[in-house]
Amino acid sequence: MKLTIIDTGCANLSSVKMAIQRLGVEPIVSCDAADIKSADKLILPGVGTAKAAMRNLQERKLVDLIREAKQPLLGFCLGMQMLAEASEESMNDEGGLIDCLGIVPGRIRLMEVGNLRLPHMGWNQIEHDETHPLLRGIRSGSYFYFVHSYALEVTEATLASCDYGQPFTAIVGRDNFFGAQFHPERSGSAGARLLQNFLEL
Repeated sequence: MKLTIIDTGCANLSSVKMAIQRLGVEPIVSCDAADIKSADKLILPGVGTAKAAMRNLQERKLVDLIREAKQPLLGFCLGMQMLAEASEESMNDEGGLIDCLGIVPGRIRLMEVGNLRLPHMGWNQIEHDETHPLLRGIRSGSYFYFVHSYALEVTEATLASCDYGQPFTAIVGRDNFFGAQFHPERSGSAGARLLQNFLEL
């Protein structure tokens, strides 16, 4: 299997790479079009702000490559958020929302958590109907590790949700595109199982 971790220029690529290696697959890290087009699977990691991340994707000429991908793609954390329509995390130069990739429905919004602390950081449970192949062997109520202040609203593409002040999308999926708001590479056996399921899609 050829798995390419897309080098967005805004991610901790080493921890993602090691998580894949532990599953017996040797990934490559690249932003080269040939490596992305020829991959069997793609991972889109990301940390930082939506504005910086989308600027990096544009500068590396990755926007159309990602949108046109036909193989399974999994985004982590900000990588998942970039799959959405738009983000209010950091406004554009005109004061409007940041346009994202527009692959999955919904917008990224600042979480409304009441008296809870932001960022949402630590272990929390996800809820799902236990039917999707990406979640095979992962029981509803399983814990994953989150670090974020912005989240995708719950939409028809939500495969699993989490509640922190209010429900938000923990896992999203549309066609061959998937995203996880949490960090699978930091989520122990449940995170490893999710990555293994992705490799087997």
